[in-house]
Amino acid sequence: MNPGTPLEEALRLDAPHKKALAKLGLRTVRDLLYHLPARYSDLSTVKLVKDLVPGDRAIVYGKIKRVKTGKAFRKKMPLGQATLEDATGEIKITWFNQPYLAKMFAEGAYVKVSGKVTVGKRGLYLANPEIEHSNELPIDSHDTLFKKGNGDGGNTAFYPVYPESRGVTSRFFHHAIRKLFAAGILNRIEETIPEEILKKYKLPGLRTALLWIHMPKKETQAAAARKRFAFEEVFFIQLGEQKERKEYEKHSSFAVEADEGALSRFLARFPFAPTGAQARATEAIKNDFKSGKPMLRLLEGDVGSGKTLVAAAAAHMIAMSRPLKRPERAFGRPSSENDGVAERQNFGNLQVAYMAPTEILAAQHFESFMEYFKGTGLQMGLITGSGCEKFPSKVNPSGATNISRTQLLKWVANGEIPILIGTHALIQKSVTFKHLGLVIIDEQHRFGTAQRGLLTQKGNSETPVPHLLSMTATPIPRTLALTIYGSLDLTLIDEMPKGRKIIITEIVVPGRREAVYEKISEALDQGRQAYVICPRIDLPDPEKELALQAKSVKAEAKRLKEKIFPGHEIAVLHSKMKESDKDEAMRRFQAGETDILVATSMVEVGVNVPNATVIVIEGAERFGLAQLHQLRGRVLRSTHQAYCFLFSETMNGKSAARLRALERAKNGFELAELDLLQRGAGELGGAKQWGLSDIGMEAIKNLKMVEAARAEAAELLKRDPALRTYPHLKLISSKRAPLHLE
Repeated sequence: MNPGTPLEEALRLDAPHKKALAKLGLRTVRDLLYHLPARYSDLSTVKLVKDLVPGDRAIVYGKIKRVKTGKAFRKKMPLGQATLEDATGEIKITWFNQPYLAKMFAEGAYVKVSGKVTVGKRGLYLANPEIEHSNELPIDSHDTLFKKGNGDGGNTAFYPVYPESRGVTSRFFHHAIRKLFAAGILNRIEETIPEEILKKYKLPGLRTALLWIHMPKKETQAAAARKRFAFEEVFFIQLGEQKERKEYEKHSSFAVEADEGALSRFLARFPFAPTGAQARATEAIKNDFKSGKPMLRLLEGDVGSGKTLVAAAAAHMIAMSRPLKRPERAFGRPSSENDGVAERQNFGNLQVAYMAPTEILAAQHFESFMEYFKGTGLQMGLITGSGCEKFPSKVNPSGATNISRTQLLKWVANGEIPILIGTHALIQKSVTFKHLGLVIIDEQHRFGTAQRGLLTQKGNSETPVPHLLSMTATPIPRTLALTIYGSLDLTLIDEMPKGRKIIITEIVVPGRREAVYEKISEALDQGRQAYVICPRIDLPDPEKELALQAKSVKAEAKRLKEKIFPGHEIAVLHSKMKESDKDEAMRRFQAGETDILVATSMVEVGVNVPNATVIVIEGAERFGLAQLHQLRGRVLRSTHQAYCFLFSETMNGKSAARLRALERAKNGFELAELDLLQRGAGELGGAKQWGLSDIGMEAIKNLKMVEAARAEAAELLKRDPALRTYPHLKLISSKRAPLHLE
């Protein structure tokens, strides 16, 4: 047996085991060894029902019985109730204002419940406890890894808790790994981190770390092992990202020197002067273009910070210039300072592809660019699943004209359309460019790595690779950005345009709804507009007991129209509508024909209605913080005071902390750092999305560790770019995903 041995050959596995392990991505012995404990549970806080006393904060394992929902007798407060049973007795569970929690757990389900033991008129009960599924009771105390009197933490008992899946429990992993250790697998494990790095940072070797993390004799061993694996993961990511970047930079790109005069006149078109952050971002991009190396830059800016202006400036520099043989020679100089036609006649063949995640957002960018580039004579096109448009046009000089897809693609292929904006339609095989000089990807996290890569390969195979500008409004902590975007240069737009006011964010509990509706009514009477966001499209099926009880778009729109805002126009927007109906609903709202738009979270990205200054988010506790922040940004589009009301049905500990973080944070960057400390990076983007394990996410909280791993990876590649001295590292880095062409 060796680390590459399939698990079915190393262990006795039945069909459910195989299915569950495959679901977790565990196929080999090495995979199982790297399936690390999520935490170590303290058996001293695990209680039997018979041992519970009022005031205790305890963990109880058992089976759910008698699930029901209702209302408190006097306060008419919605309740969720159940009974928890173990081998020694029963105790009631009550969730105040959270009836949906009771419906998440069917009778007979085995669960782990954590909360405070409270005494009432009818005996003991657990009030608003945290609850999660647990396939079986925990490992018994006699089977624990930490025995009493064994050193650190010896007065308590602990056991490892592994990530589970239906069919394999934490106990299964514990015993399977012990069996592998007994078979001598550690003797066949090879170290993956250079010895000098281990010594420099006082990290245990791989064999020791595996033993300490799965079967520690004291808590300090487990902590040291976790530190090693956290460093290892970030180090490997950095190594792969930086190695891929070096490979990508072996290709040349178009060396372009911006026409300073033309760029200044272009920026002067805007009704506001660029902020300092926008100016710095534009300057960095200008220097990248001049270098001749392919630009790989991530532009991160809060919602409403003005990333589109920077993207437009970058597109202008590319479309208004010719490629340089050498960086010091410039082409595309205008013959007259104010002669747009003269500038147009000096265009080279360089083109720009601008990809947005939705048709609504692509159309908005197209409309914005038409306004920005009006009078320059610059040709641009829009391509989506719904159709194609071209600007400027002899048919409609003041705007765009609908044209056939075939004709647009012909003009793009021969270089007559310098700027093409679109959705996923841009990466279709039928779309080809003559000389693609710049790729801009908006809201990059909305696209898969393969999709982003396909767009950067759209250039002619005989020409240099295009520059890449990726943009995101998703707040990313610095440590996370340094790790997952190790291949990209990071530029932050950390200033808001002058005149923008901070959104007033308020958590609203059920009893304060009427007061908020009065505020919204005042805003509507002043000519403003509002969004109402709901978690569901339709009401849940009443026959499905476990269906989550949450506000639905259709029912809420009807209620608001009939009972709350009868004098105002209300429309709906959700994913089940036809594209034509979605576009019409959005058009009417943008035109001010609709006062209130009741929608799902599909409006979180890119919808731009400056007159909308109020957003209500129903069931706010059901949304992630990043999503809430994006939704809130929909009303940060003007100089009017904006309001975000978070309607919450529950305010338990975790939900309250998350919503208060949103209430306090002044911007997305502050929110990202705050949330990272409170909950971990998974809440902002999702561990799976970033390709990091739980232990890797732990490392992201440690800036020094991230910077150390980044520095060591860079130094290693500087000494040995091909990793000839470290063949195992070469193998590991080659197995990583392709370059993050975000």
